[in-house]
Amino acid sequence: MRKIALLGGIALSLMACSLFAADKPLRLGIEAAYPPFAYKTPAGEIAGFDPDIGNALCEQMQVKCQWVEQEFDGLIPSLKVRKVDAILSSMTITDERRKSVDFTNKYYYSPARLAMKAGTEVDADFQSLKGKRIAVQRSTTTDRFATEVLQPKGVVVVRYSTQNEIYLDLLSGRLDGVLADAIPLNEGFLKTDSGKGFAFVGPDFTDPHYFGEGAGIAVRKGDTALLNKLNDAIKAIRANGKYQAIQSKYFDFDIYGK
Repeated sequence: MRKIALLGGIALSLMACSLFAADKPLRLGIEAAYPPFAYKTPAGEIAGFDPDIGNALCEQMQVKCQWVEQEFDGLIPSLKVRKVDAILSSMTITDERRKSVDFTNKYYYSPARLAMKAGTEVDADFQSLKGKRIAVQRSTTTDRFATEVLQPKGVVVVRYSTQNEIYLDLLSGRLDGVLADAIPLNEGFLKTDSGKGFAFVGPDFTDPHYFGEGAGIAVRKGDTALLNKLNDAIKAIRANGKYQAIQSKYFDFDIYGK
């Protein structure tokens, strides 16, 4: 039995190593509807901070990236059934998600914020939001916070598959506000022409219980070979300046955080 276990372990190690063979692409799951982190160009190509970081990591690891696009709430199920090898899609590292996947070290950090009509006042205990229709993206950290904290206070939580759907309904008046990661909310909506008349309201949301430790790359539970490769690559591109060069294309501040 010990020999069988040993052989099984060797086989698993060889399977993990095969991920990094030159002819084996690294399949990365992504939702391309989260600007400026990931979006589709007019030509239909995936672009943004996340794919740029992923491509730099693949170059560092000397493997080819293969991007697999789908909605955010389907990413972890796809990872579990091996349709993708990892998820690089602004996924926040939380203890709840660690029950399903393993995470690399963070590659950026963003608090969550609430955006509503400019001038709206929000009190500390959120009682002023009672009866308001607040949107969140399904299966995100903001979804969990809204469900557990805001909904019991009488907030009407409305869940969507993508942020773009939220923005359309916010502009049409079907929603009173949106709770999302601050950076994509600011860069992808508030700073655009569509976002005129809207603004951040209330506090930063940073409770690690809900909002985690930053965005990381998710891999299957126990896939330490890939996890270590990715962590080494993140460290390398931050040391050689590639991370900073990519960051400067999208942001005028340090997105990595402390």
